[in-house]
Amino acid sequence: MKPALQDDAFLEDVRLARADTENVHLWWLGQSGFLVQWQERHLLMDPYLSDSLTHKYASTGKPHVRMTERVIAPERLDFIDVVTSSHRHTDHLDKDTLQPLMRVNPRIELVIPEANREVAVDRLRTVAEYPRGLDAGQSIALAGFRIHAVPAAHNLIEKDEWGRHKFLGYIVRAGPWTIYHSGDTKLYDDIEQTLRPMQIDVGLLPINGDRPERGVAGNLTGREAATLAKDTGMRVVIPCHYDMFEFNTVTTEEFEATARALNQPHCILRAGERWSSGGLK
Repeated sequence: MKPALQDDAFLEDVRLARADTENVHLWWLGQSGFLVQWQERHLLMDPYLSDSLTHKYASTGKPHVRMTERVIAPERLDFIDVVTSSHRHTDHLDKDTLQPLMRVNPRIELVIPEANREVAVDRLRTVAEYPRGLDAGQSIALAGFRIHAVPAAHNLIEKDEWGRHKFLGYIVRAGPWTIYHSGDTKLYDDIEQTLRPMQIDVGLLPINGDRPERGVAGNLTGREAATLAKDTGMRVVIPCHYDMFEFNTVTTEEFEATARALNQPHCILRAGERWSSGGLK
C-alpha cells in the first residue's frame, strides 16, 4: 500500500505545518510510529522506518511481509529533537531507524524505559549514559515536550529485578495539548484510573488484538481501544499497529463500529497522513 504522503511530499507537509504554531500536529508513520510537531520542535515516537524485521525473519516460519511502503527514510529526518521507545521489541527500538537518526541529528535526545537501558545501549552501540531512562510515574522535559511515563501491559505488566517497568506508555504535553502514546499494551487493572486524570486530547492506541497463534505478544482490540478512549475521556482516538506486517494486522472495522456506537470521536489515518489539533471540537 502507498502512504498518503511519502518522501518529498511528506517532508513538504511537515514544513507547511510549521506555520501553524497554535496547534500540535502529528503524522502516522506506520505501525506505532508517530511524528509530533509543536512550535517547530519535533518528537518521534516508536519509529520503525526500515525493513530490518522483514530481513530478519525472511527464512523463518514467521515472515514479516511488509504491507505499507515506508513513509520516509530516517536519514532524511534531520530536524528531530527527541525520539522515544516504549519497549525493546524491534518495531519500537529499531537500530536501522535510530542509528541513521542519531547520525543526522547529533543532539537528538532518546527516551527509553530505564529497564531497557542495557538492551538499548548494546543495540545502538552508544554510551551507557546517553539514553534518558524513565520508569512509570516519572517525567522529563525535553525540547518543549514534557514526557510522563505510565505502565503498559504487553501482554502483562513486566518489571525487572529492580522493579522497573519493561513496557511503558508516554503522556506527552506540548503546550496546552496532551497526547497519549500507549506503546504496545493490553488492558490492565489500573489503566482507566491512570489515564482519566490526564485529560488526554488525542490517544494513539494499537488495535491489532491478541491472537496467540501469531507467536507474538498481543495488544488492545479495536473494540477495547475505542472503549478505553471513551471511558477515559479522550477527545479523539487514532488507531495504530496494523497494516504493517501481513501476519499481525486487522482491519479498522471493529474499532470504527465501536467508536461510532459509543459516540467517541476518532480519526483513521493512512501512513504519512497528518492530524492537527485545530480540528478538535
